[in-house]
Amino acid sequence: MAANYSQGNMVFDFKKQTVTGQKAGDPICTYTVFDSQADRASVEEPIMVLADQEKKLPHHQNGTFLNPHKQTGFRYRADEKNGSSSEIGEDKTADILRIDRRFVKLLDWLGENQIFVKLSGGQREDGYGIYKIHAVTTNGRSRAANDGFLQMVIERLLASRVQEEELNEDGGFEDAEEDRVMLTDMSAMIDFLSCAGSALPANVRRWAQRNIALVRAGNVSPEEKRHAQRALSMMLNIQWKGSYFESVDPVEARRILDEALYGMEKVKQRIIETIIQINRTHTLPAYGILLAGPAGVGKSQLAYAVARILKLPWAALDMSAIHDSEALSGSPRVYANAKPGLIMEAFSGAGTSNVVFIINELDKADSGDSAGNPADALLTLLDNLGYTDNYIECMIPTGGVYPIATANDKNRISAPLMSRFAVIDIPDYTPEEKKTIFTQFSLPKVLKRMGMREDECIVPEEAVDEVIARFGSLPGCRDLEQAAEHLAANALYQIETKHVEGVRFDAEAVRQLLAE
Repeated sequence: MAANYSQGNMVFDFKKQTVTGQKAGDPICTYTVFDSQADRASVEEPIMVLADQEKKLPHHQNGTFLNPHKQTGFRYRADEKNGSSSEIGEDKTADILRIDRRFVKLLDWLGENQIFVKLSGGQREDGYGIYKIHAVTTNGRSRAANDGFLQMVIERLLASRVQEEELNEDGGFEDAEEDRVMLTDMSAMIDFLSCAGSALPANVRRWAQRNIALVRAGNVSPEEKRHAQRALSMMLNIQWKGSYFESVDPVEARRILDEALYGMEKVKQRIIETIIQINRTHTLPAYGILLAGPAGVGKSQLAYAVARILKLPWAALDMSAIHDSEALSGSPRVYANAKPGLIMEAFSGAGTSNVVFIINELDKADSGDSAGNPADALLTLLDNLGYTDNYIECMIPTGGVYPIATANDKNRISAPLMSRFAVIDIPDYTPEEKKTIFTQFSLPKVLKRMGMREDECIVPEEAVDEVIARFGSLPGCRDLEQAAEHLAANALYQIETKHVEGVRFDAEAVRQLLAE
């Protein structure tokens, strides 16, 4: 299929590699575009390919892209050290032969602003494949023209997918936490929209353009401009990803769940069965997960484990602390103290549109007062049709949102909320299971946290039985860890004050210590 790209009043037909209606003095476009879904650039999956018939371009080459309103290409100076030419000091121009469609606007921006860059690439059969572009100097052209900004743009473009909405508009297409470059300055946000606007959903891009116009308008109050700039910063700092998700490895998923929680075999099996459909559809399941059970049984740990399995960042909402819908959905900008809601803040904090929302204590969501029911705001998020914050005033795609809720009493959850989840009941542990948890998990965890060796705090089986006799009937396992903390702290005190090598607790010692 032929693809067109508009530049000024000219339309370039990339399939034919000619310029429609070209006249003397018209800009010259030398490249074709190709579609790529690669999320990493390499010589085999390049950002673009330069003409290099003599195979003399080196691994690194400095220069500037030509102004695309005149001609496309890359201008560099031949240098003896890098072997780019035998004619030392001569200015050379390499035509751009092919470019990843996602990077066309970035190429325009680099050329128009004459940003001095260093290319990294390698030889291919069809030319010199570029896989890295670094800004060497800002050249005084733009406050945003620095390498941190450029790398953020490239990362966003590589993570983006071809947006089908562009077909209707232009006839074309549109895993440890790393430091992120944040867009807060207006000039940086305007530059980002110019060179990486294709990485945004079409409706978000149009919304951003309207808000930039609002900030620039002369008849708008400073308060309105401040709100518009804040909203722009939040939206443009979110990495808008597609709805394609990689397959889940069931063996690795089970390992992560086993690491998070002891036992609960049926619960873990049910969780894996709920999310395994990703392997066929490569989309998130239609229903989230509701983990219902008594306090302290590990519901939150399971929720975090699912986020690890899906390889998504997570954001938490504590419904027990939210008493009106505006806290979730934000307040309109007409108020001087207006602000975004917690859901929008969660998107912004995660820095991505694909996120696991961990909704703690969902059974408290219907306890709203006259200011509105928080459950109503939740429903719009869970419907997966898009979410609109009152402050942002733009629909946020929610195809990459996966909700995981926890609740102590599912009977207190309204039917509309319950219908959005696959409900998984989590039973309490038996006394025998709690004994294993104390011995193999709670006590070793506490000793490691306190920097103690195992032989410094010994709790034999009869002493463990005393712990279970006292706390086994209570729901959950938090009391077990607190008991382990108490025993370990007492042992450390005796080691430090009595200068003993370790402490061995018998049943009577445990009974007396825990009775204090």
